[in-house]
Amino acid sequence: MFVTQIIVTIAGLALIALIAWYFWFSEKKATVLGTAASGIQEAFITVKGGYTPDVIVVQAGKPVRLNFHREETALCSEQVLFPDFNKQATLTAFKTVPVEFTPDKKGEFGFQCGMGMLHGKIIVE
Repeated sequence: MFVTQIIVTIAGLALIALIAWYFWFSEKKATVLGTAASGIQEAFITVKGGYTPDVIVVQAGKPVRLNFHREETALCSEQVLFPDFNKQATLTAFKTVPVEFTPDKKGEFGFQCGMGMLHGKIIVE
């Protein structure tokens, strides 16, 4: 029985380390937007338990269109808020809703759901 307890303890610690690495130390990849022929920087974001992608890199002074496709009916994901750009949108389940704005200053700006549980970031270069 003593050996079994050691194995279970080691397995539990390994699982805790894996979870900690995933949430705090794994590198998140940013989506860098190019400018289309229309002059708009455009991205498609899936909303399902979070935003995918959740980090988007854009250029300052050029219009941005973020197309949110909500693949769930959870109340939390019903709205998306961009407090730094004074924008918000109601996301209809299983439909794509565009959000357009033009970032005029460089920096990192967050966006979130109406309840503050889902988060994303826009990096303006």
